[in-house]
Amino acid sequence: MGTDRDALSWLDDRADERNAAGLHRTLRPRTAGSTLVDLASNDYLGLVRHPDVIEGAITAVRRWGTGSTGSRLVTGTTAEHELLERELAEFVGTESGLVFASGYAANLGVVTALSGREALVVSDAGSHASLVDACRLSRSRVQVAPHGDLEFVERALRERTERRALVLTDSVFSADGDLAALRELHRITRAQDAVLIVDEAHGIGVRGKGGRGLVHELGLAGEPDLVVTATLSKSLAAQGGVVLAPERVRAHLIDTARTFIFDTGLAPAAVGAARAALGVLRREPQRAQAVLDRAADIARMAGVATPESAVVSVILGDAQRAFDASVACREQGLSVGCFRPPSVPAGTSRLRLTARANLTPEELARIEAVLADVLSAAAR
Repeated sequence: MGTDRDALSWLDDRADERNAAGLHRTLRPRTAGSTLVDLASNDYLGLVRHPDVIEGAITAVRRWGTGSTGSRLVTGTTAEHELLERELAEFVGTESGLVFASGYAANLGVVTALSGREALVVSDAGSHASLVDACRLSRSRVQVAPHGDLEFVERALRERTERRALVLTDSVFSADGDLAALRELHRITRAQDAVLIVDEAHGIGVRGKGGRGLVHELGLAGEPDLVVTATLSKSLAAQGGVVLAPERVRAHLIDTARTFIFDTGLAPAAVGAARAALGVLRREPQRAQAVLDRAADIARMAGVATPESAVVSVILGDAQRAFDASVACREQGLSVGCFRPPSVPAGTSRLRLTARANLTPEELARIEAVLADVLSAAAR
């Protein structure tokens, strides 16, 4: 158009606004051999550097190469992928599993494939961003239920005009670490001929017998109207996602889920690592309880209530205060998560501390000393 206007100048305005609100984010690469005590990652079982898991990745690379070479429907499926799917399904008690390139892709794929214009989607306000984006792509009418509001869910399903309905929730909510009322939600969805989709990203490896997840713990595993999604990047120390569901759901996803059909398959190294991590968990089921025990220790040190998951949330309120506290922790050798809007509602910025099964007594002593100093200063 021949003007001197900068079409992206608005980005500078948005950056200034984020800076003023304490919401600027930067990438901070990890360094090999770091001496920081890790309370920021989602390596709940402490398996990322486990020799069996590393060997599982290396063996898969030697056998299959570095990349999957294509989509799952073309060249991206190996025997290793199908073994992982069967092993995961058996572990959590479902008929089948289908592995995606990420947990995000798994949620997008299953929700969009099971929804559409003839469906209502009801999603908990605390659901993960991947479920939020799945709602936006679903082409369905969407109702967002206030966090944990079962009456809202029941009323939305009862009053719907659509033929089909989905209810979406995390099992363990990632910001606060609280648990969804899955038994009650399932009762409601079944009574209203709806399907319950549960994201077990933070439940697998932590909740349930030997880390089989909250769905399994509550006796809901294998129900025909319940679908589980999970990530392989947290307790299973790898990368990727999975949908665990009745066989007919798996078949439908292979035919229709766009994030399965058009995405490159999960790399062999991640598949091998996840299989090996699952093997470690099977042999050492006590790791799941150890996560909860360490989370209770950390909560006591932080002066907050004992959590029901690996997540210990320490709400500081102001975004800048939370960020400054996270920096202070890092300067004293402790890596912690800092959750600010849009990850959490305004006024609830917090330190998000995540427990690991293999935290040592020395690390716990360091955590206690740092939290005492930093949280005392943040309260002033």
